[in-house]
Amino acid sequence: MSDEELRGWEYVCTEGELLPGEKITIWHDDTPILVVNLDGEYYAVEDKCTHEDFELSSGPVDAATGQIECVLHGARFCLKSGEALSPPAYSPVAKFPVKRLNGAIWTRDDR
Repeated sequence: MSDEELRGWEYVCTEGELLPGEKITIWHDDTPILVVNLDGEYYAVEDKCTHEDFELSSGPVDAATGQIECVLHGARFCLKSGEALSPPAYSPVAKFPVKRLNGAIWTRDDR
């Protein structure tokens, strides 16, 4: 892939560095992006609970359901869609595209 095709994409890590069930946060400009490996599929959401601006990355991932829980108040989000699944959060988290290329993981804020 050329430099032009990667413009706007942020390097996350190699596939071997993010094993199933693991997560990593990278920064794209001022946006923290949480990337999670769910059984070999990678998903990216904004690392910020929509209820109270707290990092989701500190919470546990339930790989079986594809959800993450905010440790501050227990709100749960779907990592595949960004959908808020339980109160006190009602708004979804931003979801971002993920690209695999030559053994590396890339994401971008495409809002």
